[in-house]
Amino acid sequence: MKNLLIILFLFPLVLFAQDDLLNALEKQVPKTKDYALGVFKGNRLINSQTTEQPAKQTMQFIISHRFGRISGSVKEFFGLDASNIRIGIEYGIIDNLSVGFGRSSFEKTYDGYVKYRIIRQQTGKWKIPITITAFSSMAIRSNDWADPARHNFFSSRLYYTFQLIISRKFGQWVSLELMPTMVHRNLVPTVKDRNDVFALGAGVSVRASSRVRVNAEYYYIFPKQIVSYYNNEKVRNNLSIGVDIETGGHVFQIHLSNSRGMIEKNFITETTGNWFPKKFKDFGVELGFNITRGFVIDPKHKKSIPEKEKAKSKKKS
Repeated sequence: MKNLLIILFLFPLVLFAQDDLLNALEKQVPKTKDYALGVFKGNRLINSQTTEQPAKQTMQFIISHRFGRISGSVKEFFGLDASNIRIGIEYGIIDNLSVGFGRSSFEKTYDGYVKYRIIRQQTGKWKIPITITAFSSMAIRSNDWADPARHNFFSSRLYYTFQLIISRKFGQWVSLELMPTMVHRNLVPTVKDRNDVFALGAGVSVRASSRVRVNAEYYYIFPKQIVSYYNNEKVRNNLSIGVDIETGGHVFQIHLSNSRGMIEKNFITETTGNWFPKKFKDFGVELGFNITRGFVIDPKHKKSIPEKEKAKSKKKS
């Protein structure tokens, strides 16, 4: 009886001591953040931005190329004789903040952007199911005025884009993103056209192998915002499909798109190609590709953060 009373008296003390010990051990063991790695192959899905970012003090050089429409005759070599190109540079200021600049031959347009990753999909210390990135860009057209005889303002050349990019990686195979977007146009063709155009983009990337992904993206323009024609053609929703191929330090993307331009104001508000015409001569789809090459600016970093993360993801898989 005496032993039983001693046990009953000491048992709560042992429990409390055990809880205190476990709490002390939990404080000593660091809680890690397990980020979702390799959500997309690069900073662009096809035309659209993704939630991926250049690592800190890493520069990326991007060449984007669009040929003419496949429906071109043999004389035009099915569009391969035509050419539009954009050359761009992107730089990671910090891991979650980057800036970019580019110049397109189409409409002789200059563009610049700022991109900031607000939250990142992760498990561990915090469970966050999605990644959210804010994107803002400005574009300046520098081609000749349509009517040089009238009084033209420089501000009429300006276009702005504001976008939230929301992505989620499901397992090791599928990544999705939604892109609510507003494109502001300082000058519009008619009074019935809206200066502010709201659209909703959606994209999917499916992993085919460790180096290959299949991608698709679509932008829906909400009705009654663009009523006039662009280059005498009806403005349509953008639809693009493509394949990413990683080759060492390069990411090569080849795709088909019904948009000729490669920046937001072009492929969201000025797409005119028709994917499903009645006649092949009206097939408005163009072949294109992007090539991305990364460079580490800081010589102290032998590996960029994305390369380190890829190594970690390989170990996990």
